[in-house]
Amino acid sequence: MKKSYAFKFLFVAFVGIHIPLIGILFFVLYYNHSVSPTSILIFSLVMTLLATTITLIVLNQLIKPISIASKALDDYRNNRKLSVLPTEFSDEAGLLMANIQESIYEAESFINEKQDLIYMLSHDLKNFAGNPQGLANLIITENPSESVRQLAELIRESTNLQFRYIENFIKLLQEQDRVVKGNLELRTILFPGILPFINEQVEQRLIDKNIKLSVDVALTEAQLRIDEGLLIQVIVNLISNAIKFSYFDSEIKVRIYNDNSKLVITVTDTGIGFDKSQIDELFKKFTKMSRLGTANESSTGIGLYLCKKIIEKNKGSLSATSEGKNKGAEFRIEFEL
Repeated sequence: MKKSYAFKFLFVAFVGIHIPLIGILFFVLYYNHSVSPTSILIFSLVMTLLATTITLIVLNQLIKPISIASKALDDYRNNRKLSVLPTEFSDEAGLLMANIQESIYEAESFINEKQDLIYMLSHDLKNFAGNPQGLANLIITENPSESVRQLAELIRESTNLQFRYIENFIKLLQEQDRVVKGNLELRTILFPGILPFINEQVEQRLIDKNIKLSVDVALTEAQLRIDEGLLIQVIVNLISNAIKFSYFDSEIKVRIYNDNSKLVITVTDTGIGFDKSQIDELFKKFTKMSRLGTANESSTGIGLYLCKKIIEKNKGSLSATSEGKNKGAEFRIEFEL
């Protein structure tokens, strides 16, 4: 019986069903006085209620290991939180918890080993790319002919692209890890307090293209399940994206407001926009839709992907709309309040 989880359920159910019957038999057979039908009915109801209560309590205790195992899986999937499950039981429930515990730790170990391996490979790839770049720089310093100089410049440009790709790949891994380990506790975000940090990070880019940034804060604070630093990063990325695809001497508008019990943050520009058919492609990592900005700024292909991941991981949504090419774009963040 100790080793059979199913038998425990069946045994408890069997006993729970028969306790009222056994009680009634004893009551009728051994009660000294004459028994009225009303007395039998009342006694039957009391015994049934008592048996049901005891059965439910015992079954709840039997189900508890499954609830604990389920919560451990949810904590790991949603928050990457490692739980310690009781594994001393020898029945099927104990085996289930032991297997879940082992699987969670194996998955965590695999993730960490994979990231370490990728970081090592990325570091080695940087070294491999650095060798031809160093040779190209050396050739250029030797005052070669124009044709040789052009070839050396092509080599240098190619290795610079490789460096950027490797750095973006490492950044993607680091940000994904940070998002997964995020804490989803409610916290108060004071929007007037984070605006200076946002402005500090985008100010020079705005100046470079003479773009005006208008900010309308109709909601000064909100209780959200997102880290303040991550929210700042997302807004900065969206503004930077708007700057990249906006024309010189234009305007970008940021609005923070409450709409039907939702916090809404919008970043709107009047830049190059996009076709409606391209919306899904926008948020893919290393998207094929990666384009040069209006001043030939390059794109990493992961900025919007990370923004969407961060917002959705923290129980929000991020969407994009545009009326078409050269008609601007709007990126909209929503959180339930």
